[in-house]
Amino acid sequence: MNPQQLELLVTRVMPFGKYKGRVIADLPGHYLNWFASQGFPPGEIGRLLALMQEIDHNGLKPLLDPLRKREAGA
Repeated sequence: MNPQQLELLVTRVMPFGKYKGRVIADLPGHYLNWFASQGFPPGEIGRLLALMQEIDHNGLKPLLDPLRKREAGA
């Protein structure tokens, strides 16, 4: 995992589906778990969703807070 991927979680928006337009870091756990059970989409969005699901599943969402604050101040 590289820092750029973590930054993308708080800046990249979901491009499709029920939560279209929502920042990936703000997607609900049940939605991320659904992707984990059904299969993540190909490409970057799939990699980001898989990373976010892993972070959420392990209770690590607070690790993204400093990045959120940095983005808010940017």
